[in-house]
Amino acid sequence: MIHKPDRVQFSILLTVVSQHVNRSFFVFQSHRKFSAPRHGSMGFYPKKRSSRHRGKVKAFPKDDPAKPVHLTAFLAYKAGMTHVVREADRPGSKVNKKEIVEPVTILEAPPMMVVGVVGYIETPHGLRSLINVWAEHLSEDCRRRFYKNWFKSKKKAFTKASKKWQDELGRKSIEKDFAKLIKYCKVIRVVAHTQMKLLKKRQKKAHIMEIQLNGGTIAQKVQWAREHFEKPVPISQVFSSDEMIDTISVTKGHGYKG
Repeated sequence: MIHKPDRVQFSILLTVVSQHVNRSFFVFQSHRKFSAPRHGSMGFYPKKRSSRHRGKVKAFPKDDPAKPVHLTAFLAYKAGMTHVVREADRPGSKVNKKEIVEPVTILEAPPMMVVGVVGYIETPHGLRSLINVWAEHLSEDCRRRFYKNWFKSKKKAFTKASKKWQDELGRKSIEKDFAKLIKYCKVIRVVAHTQMKLLKKRQKKAHIMEIQLNGGTIAQKVQWAREHFEKPVPISQVFSSDEMIDTISVTKGHGYKG
């Protein structure tokens, strides 16, 4: 007489067989190594949607009073990419002192306009802005940035600030502000904007940023900023040829891929 096993015994038998098959199957499968280098640079983290389109300078270079007064940053726009053939300088590599082809990015950097100066004082909680002094005339490119819709606006941005330069009381208050900048402030930054009319772009709103002035005394920095009000500053005054620089940018993003 043949005895049929119970359903419980049959299910246990199936699980034992399946575990044995899986164990023998995974022996021939590859596995991840125990140590592996990172994939991708941590310099681009966190990989998420940026809260701002224009890059932000979170730390300006350290000031050196022995050097002449100069700007420490500049705004540029990506014009395209190409490639160059150059000799590699990689000691220990097989391609050292050999010609290699590398991709390069071309940036367009029209002169920037200085329209203001900001003074910062040192507090227990870090730097705090004390005084802003604006130039008499701000271009339309700059004033467009303060409106969401320039066409429907009244176009009165900074009209009161420009009137200070036209009467006697206003000029006296401006001179007092410059004196306070020299007396109290430890860090001087200029407010500069790009010239969108010189670019072949559809956008008309200029990008505005504060750029720190390094070198010289505080009085020399304030004098430099005042002399450059409403004047273009070319990139040749900021960076020299073949100089190593840091770039800050935001990519447009390509979503989730592969």
